[in-house]
Amino acid sequence: MALDENTKTAGDGPKKGVWKSGKGKGRRHTKGRQLEDQAWDEVRALLDGKSRDRDLLIEHMHLIQDEYGHLSAAHIRALAEEMRLSMAEIYEVATFYAHFDVVKEGETPPPALTIRVCDSLSCELAGAQQLKAALEDGLDPAEVRVLRAPCMGRCDTAPVLELGHNHIDNATPEKVQAAIAAQDTHAHLPDYETYEAYAATGGYETFKDLRDNGNWEEVQEKVLASGLRGLGGAGFPSGKKWGFVRANAGTRYLAVNGDEGEPGTFKDRWYLERTPHLFLEGMLIAAWAVEAEKAFVYMRDEYPAVLEILRREIAALEAAGIVKPGYIDLRRGAGAYICGEESAMIESIEGKRGMPRHRPPFVAQVGIFNKPTLVHNVETLHWVARICREGPEVLSSTEKNGRKGLRSYSVSGRVANPGMYLLPAGSTITDIIEACGGMASGHSFKAYQPGGPSSGLLPASMNDIPLDFDTLQPHGSFIGSAAVVVLSDQDSAKAAALNMLRFFEDESCGQCTPCRVGCEKAVKLMQKDSWDQGLLEELSTAMIDASICGLGQAAPNPIRLVMKHFPDEI
Repeated sequence: MALDENTKTAGDGPKKGVWKSGKGKGRRHTKGRQLEDQAWDEVRALLDGKSRDRDLLIEHMHLIQDEYGHLSAAHIRALAEEMRLSMAEIYEVATFYAHFDVVKEGETPPPALTIRVCDSLSCELAGAQQLKAALEDGLDPAEVRVLRAPCMGRCDTAPVLELGHNHIDNATPEKVQAAIAAQDTHAHLPDYETYEAYAATGGYETFKDLRDNGNWEEVQEKVLASGLRGLGGAGFPSGKKWGFVRANAGTRYLAVNGDEGEPGTFKDRWYLERTPHLFLEGMLIAAWAVEAEKAFVYMRDEYPAVLEILRREIAALEAAGIVKPGYIDLRRGAGAYICGEESAMIESIEGKRGMPRHRPPFVAQVGIFNKPTLVHNVETLHWVARICREGPEVLSSTEKNGRKGLRSYSVSGRVANPGMYLLPAGSTITDIIEACGGMASGHSFKAYQPGGPSSGLLPASMNDIPLDFDTLQPHGSFIGSAAVVVLSDQDSAKAAALNMLRFFEDESCGQCTPCRVGCEKAVKLMQKDSWDQGLLEELSTAMIDASICGLGQAAPNPIRLVMKHFPDEI
């Protein structure tokens, strides 16, 4: 065999080529970060007995973050080795989510303790900014890190912060200092209905009877007769989805959207912390109806108590033989509001960045792992169970202002008794404030947010509109997830709108330019003493027309409604 001049042969000196041993040019190993034995051993210990499937990437990163408080470059390298992924792929996923702390070589890891102070509208009205400033002044930054954070789903007890995984309601610096001194940094589980208590009152008998003898089309008709619509905000008739998914052959999945991230919303948490098995039975009925091979439950990371409740109660279902082990796959979000959009949630379940997909195809045809997927909200499934147990009349028998059904209103802000109120779907803001015991002392009703920041702000004069699906669209708003925030004469509509747009600016996934750049530009324009209304309207139109998903399409609503109803403030 002929040898060229670059080939090194026995007995010859080094020839020209990459591997020559000149000073400073030799290489003992391949390019790139090297695998460190200690980090590799630590990652393998955490993943012991667990699958290395690609879709579990986020779950595995949570294990590392929980154990070490951050994701070091060495651990990312070791995780890449275990999962046969590139470091770049892991890095791009980790940096997409707010709850992962990526620490490069030479960087200082974050302190052992992190405080996240909610700064969404309800908490800001309750003094969140002053609370954050007081904590920053009173705590050693080398020991405790204080961060601003989006809505934690506890708006009824604002201001709220999370100390480690312990939520402190109606937070004060004194409460925080006491919790730190007591090392009280873990989630507190509320009293809730366990599997044993639920089963003792006939729980899961309906599901078992349907599984053995039921007709899914009859159940679908019962759900449609109740008038139940998607309660995550979209409002699509719930039973209709089942037929769409079943029309597709092959493997099918069910995905539960528990990423209740719309500021002002906490109804799903309220139900899960009290009656989790109504939701779980409803989920199993829906999964049976579409013959789902697996049910994924995607729960936001801001709900550590709910996550622990579901872990325990899913295990109880498996032990009781209601479901096979692994049939219900609980997945943990990582701090990304955009994952409340169903296709972004599916991307996250697959272990990717939560980027909304272009549609069509819709997830009922191409969902998780490109298989037909039924997606439902937590509260929707709560009602599926009740409808199947009690009949469609549980919803359809209630009527008010020409609207049928019940709505779970999450109410916060300047009312006497914030909380979750189950009221007729035709209730007006006047009815809701009355249910809350009226306005808070010393406050007069000025404005309200009917369905989260995406719905914008309406003035107190519009107090006779039923807060239900389809009733608010003529006014440039919508009910969404029924996240009602009440403002008073002591609040600024302009400042409230800015708070909402700052949220959207932070939470835009960045995939499309109209949303990514539009939210940032809107915040800059809204910070000025006087708004350039023409430019803001032009920007709003571009965002609505060209954004890929609902975040960018709805973000201008606060701008437009404040310009329309509160022109004296801008």
